[in-house]
Amino acid sequence: MSTVGDWNDAATELDAIVASFDEGEVSVDELFVKLERATAIIETLEARLDATKAKVDELAPRLSRVLEGE
Repeated sequence: MSTVGDWNDAATELDAIVASFDEGEVSVDELFVKLERATAIIETLEARLDATKAKVDELAPRLSRVLEGE
């Protein structure tokens, strides 16, 4: 399975997978592969969001101190 690209590419790929489900374009043979790929994308993006939130939570107090003139 290939890696997940940048955020926009991953979101676009995920949208395409969901659209194929909505349009009934998925054969039984493709179903598992597409579900597996969609799951990998979602898990990767969720991990990126968690990591970004942790960085923001770490930097926010420092930024507040700078803005307050400390």
